[in-house]
Amino acid sequence: MRMKRFYFTYIVLMILPLLLFSQTNNGNEKSGNTDKITWMTFEQAVEMNKKKPKKIFIDVYTHWCGWCKRMDATTFSDPVIVKYMNENFYAVKLNAEQKEPVTFNTHSFTNPNPDPNIRTVHELASSLLDNKMQYPTTVYLDEKFQRLHIQAGYLQVDFLNVLLHYFGDDKYKTVKWEDFQQTYKSDGNK
Repeated sequence: MRMKRFYFTYIVLMILPLLLFSQTNNGNEKSGNTDKITWMTFEQAVEMNKKKPKKIFIDVYTHWCGWCKRMDATTFSDPVIVKYMNENFYAVKLNAEQKEPVTFNTHSFTNPNPDPNIRTVHELASSLLDNKMQYPTTVYLDEKFQRLHIQAGYLQVDFLNVLLHYFGDDKYKTVKWEDFQQTYKSDGNK
């Protein structure tokens, strides 16, 4: 009997921390408190936007792009960027060379030559970037999927923070970019 109690206690002590951790982790994800950007596909962003309209942020990248990987590891990992992005945008990762088709407004965007040994551009990436392929590039869309801005190149935290607030706070509707950029303070006070 004593041995059974030992095994029971042992099992409870081993499993209880796992259950508590999983409950805590699930609670954080459900409340939106996460330490990572909630990336989604373009199609997922379109569906989410139908339920709750938000602006769309698209990171156009390729798997071989070193600056894209660096931006993932630095800029997109910054807690200030993560928090603001998750609260104000649907964040999309779009591989500019992906093989999978993307359907939007009854149009199917494809990669014309999905051979894995040949680098070809996906039609959606090409369309978003006006055929000016540079990686990484970020694209900002409004709630109606109208393109607001294209920003080519690696973005440091401070500059991306200004861009996100300019579009996310709808400042682009009333303030010129140059004026906003000069007066914006990173603590959010203008």
